[in-house]
Amino acid sequence: MSTPIPCNMISGVIFDLDNTLVSSALDFDWLRQQLSCAANIDLLQYIADIPDVTHRKQLEEKVIEHELADARQSTIMPECENLLSYLRQQKIPTAVVTRNCAQAAKLKIDHHQLQFDRIVSREEFPPKPAPDALLDIAKQWQLVPQNILYVGDYIYDLQAAFRANMPSCLVTNGDDVRFTNQASIVVQQLDGLTDILREQTCMLQREHDSVEV
Repeated sequence: MSTPIPCNMISGVIFDLDNTLVSSALDFDWLRQQLSCAANIDLLQYIADIPDVTHRKQLEEKVIEHELADARQSTIMPECENLLSYLRQQKIPTAVVTRNCAQAAKLKIDHHQLQFDRIVSREEFPPKPAPDALLDIAKQWQLVPQNILYVGDYIYDLQAAFRANMPSCLVTNGDDVRFTNQASIVVQQLDGLTDILREQTCMLQREHDSVEV
């Protein structure tokens, strides 16, 4: 299930971070093994459910350590800068909602000199696929969720968008993924989204011009 793209203009864009805007080489299968987390259990939820506070903190620190190491070697994803530049030109607000810790998210964003109106990490709200962070941004921007596009590369991103009643864009990065049917639109790289948004802008301008005539 997905929320349809609105016929009127997308008024805000929220992004996932890892492998959407910047690369990530985190090996979650390896990390689960290190933390004794089963493959079918969400890693963050597994840690959150550990009753022993000391043990939980130890596992949280291990995850953060790996996230920071990953952040230091990250690279910017293809066409990211062009898309963000276009959104700034159109005065469309942008935000990031990531399952990363705040330290790793800031390190990645600062390292690549990216700018957003807001950055939300897992410390602020329940992590995706929970929609809480997306809905809070919509409230802050005073926009209806249907006019905000959420962009990500994983099923949690699509689920969070659907639960927030937002349209979603799945970036496949050229991979053959099984959950494309849950996205409102699918692109291989971010330039595909730039093209879609440009076309929407041109279409609305043509409609506006025809009404004036």
